[in-house]
Parts: sequence; C-alpha cells; structure tokens
Amino acid sequence: MKIVLICFAGMSTSMLVNRMKKAAAKRNIDADIVALSTSDMYEELDNADVILLGPQARYVLDEVREIATPKGIPVEVINSQIYGSMNGEAVLDMALELAKRE
Repeated sequence: MKIVLICFAGMSTSMLVNRMKKAAAKRNIDADIVALSTSDMYEELDNADVILLGPQARYVLDEVREIATPKGIPVEVINSQIYGSMNGEAVLDMALELAKRE
C-alpha cells in the first residue's frame, strides 16, 4: 500500500511519516509511506493508494481530489490535533480506514 502525505513544505510531514513507518512495522503492515510538498505532489499522485493532506495543505484539497477521485484514490485532510501531536498510529489508522472504503 502506498500512502502519500502532502504538506506545504514536506518537512513536518517527514517526521510524521517516520512515526507511521514505525507503527506499520510494529503491526507487520507492508506500507510505502512518503511525504511530499505541495509543489512536488504531482510526482506521486497517480501511484498512491491513499493521499493524506496536512492541515496546512488543506488549500489544495479540491485540486488533489480532482486528480485522485476519478482514479479511485481516497483523499482526506489529517485532523489538526492528530497532526499536531505527530500521532503516527492514528494517521496510519486513518489511511487504512480510507483504503478499505475504496
């Protein structure tokens, strides 16, 4: 499963990605999790199974959904409190839940 996280610059999301990877490894979940900035996001959108946006990247939600929804790729904004606490377990759970819906 490929999970793409998008934030404004890609820096804060990189920390969250590391925590998500640790959570996935603990649960034996095979997940390729990457963080991209809004300017680099187009590189990976087609390859994603789930796309999550950091709260600060909410402004690109409609644009990303236009690209991803026709391809059956779910897109959602990460809750600000969960993002702020860098809770990798909760964000991984969110991604897994979104993947089930598609």
